Amino acid sequence: MLSSIGKGIKPTMTITPRKWHGLVKSLAATPFGSWLLPKLLHRIDMLLFRITSNRICLTSLLTGLPVIILTHTGAKSGLQRQLPLVALQDGEKLILIASYFGSQRHPAWYFNLKANPRVEVSRGKQTAHFIARQAQNEERRLYWSLAEQHYTGYHLYQSKAGSREIPVIVLEPLDSADK
Repeated sequence: MLSSIGKGIKPTMTITPRKWHGLVKSLAATPFGSWLLPKLLHRIDMLLFRITSNRICLTSLLTGLPVIILTHTGAKSGLQRQLPLVALQDGEKLILIASYFGSQRHPAWYFNLKANPRVEVSRGKQTAHFIARQAQNEERRLYWSLAEQHYTGYHLYQSKAGSREIPVIVLEPLDSADK
């Protein structure tokens, strides 16, 4: 899995691949799964993260995918929001896929990051600050391909999303002087 998460963050939980991970990932890509999971999964994950000091969440246990807690600022409200999201890693960068389980609209957190790109990422007891930007062209294709290697459901999500191209967000670590 991930050897480190961003600058200064290392995972506190390593995930051993299990036989059921593929089954659960397949369920998530079904119409029922993509209807149910957006309503429940983040609430369950945040509850488990709170109970376990940010070490365990249902998404990671069931799918084997790495999950971070993204703290970001609401575009309209200006309030701090926390959301568990699957994150892939490229060196010190983190990659987020704004799939919204294949919805034909972008998730709210995507608009929040576009309006307020400075974010905080937590994993376990470790936290780091990042700046978010949307990947374009070849970089987007590269990261989309990487995401599909980790979770084949992204291909189905893109089909369900219709004409909406699912955004790929790159989080780049901020130097401590930039915070």
